[in-house]
Amino acid sequence: MSAALKVNGLRKEVGGLVAVNEVSFEVAEGEFVGLIGPNGCGKSTTFNCISGLLDQTEGTVEVFGSDVSNQQPDQIQKLGLTRTFQHTRLWRQMTVIENLLVPPRKQMGDTLGESLRRLLAPYGNPSEEILLEKAYSTLEQLEVPHMAFNLASELSGGQSKLVDIGRSMMGDPRLLLLDEPVAGVAGPLAMKIFNNLRRIVDETGISVLIIEHNMDFILRQGVDRIIVMNEGEVLMIGTPEEVRGNRAVIEAYLGAAGDTGGEEE
Repeated sequence: MSAALKVNGLRKEVGGLVAVNEVSFEVAEGEFVGLIGPNGCGKSTTFNCISGLLDQTEGTVEVFGSDVSNQQPDQIQKLGLTRTFQHTRLWRQMTVIENLLVPPRKQMGDTLGESLRRLLAPYGNPSEEILLEKAYSTLEQLEVPHMAFNLASELSGGQSKLVDIGRSMMGDPRLLLLDEPVAGVAGPLAMKIFNNLRRIVDETGISVLIIEHNMDFILRQGVDRIIVMNEGEVLMIGTPEEVRGNRAVIEAYLGAAGDTGGEEE
C-alpha cells in the first residue's frame, strides 16, 4: 500500500525549546489514523509543520511521494492535502451551503473574473450546478442536509465541526488532517462524527490523520492505527489494541492527569 504521508525525523524548535523531536511516521493511502497524546505534547505543532504553516527545523515531509518540506500551504494543498483546525473558522454570516460552496478550486469566478461571471449568470452555469449537487451530497454523507440553509452563527459547536469537515471535503482531498474535530462535542454527536469519517474513508479511499486528546474515546472509534506522542516525541505506533495494553502510554496519560488547561499545542 502506497504512503499518502511520510514524516521522517521531524524536529521543530520554538524560541530555543524543542516542541517536536525526531518524529517519524507514515499514513497509507486509504488509512484512518489517530494521533494522540497529552496536552502540550506537540500534536498540533506536528500538523502545522506537515501542512506548511510552520517551517520545520529538521526532517522531511512527503505527501504522495512529493517532498513538501518547508513549502507553502497552498503548494501542499494542490497535492491533495486539506486540514481543519481545532477551532472552526466558518463564515458565520453565511449559510451552511454557502460555506461549503466557497472552498472548491477552479471555480468560474477564480479564472474568468467577476464581470464575465455576471454576464453568463442568466444562462446558468453547469459547473456551479455540479458544485451545488456535491455540496448537498456532502451534507447527506454527514447526515446534516436539514442544516443547509441555517446560518453558521446559529449552529452548535458540534454542528459547526460537522460543517467544517464538510467544507474540507469540498476540495476533493486525498489526505485529510483533522485537528480535534470532536473537542467540546457531546458524546453521541462525537461518535456520529467518527462513524461518518470511518464510512467516508471506506467509501472514498481517502486518508485521514486525526488528532484526538481523549485516549479512551479514540480507542473505541474504529481507527486503523494510532500514533502516540509524548513530550514532543513518538512514544509508540500500533493498533488500538496494542495501544490499550501499553504501560508507557497509560503512564504518559496518568502523568498528565492533572493538566486541565486545555491550551493549544
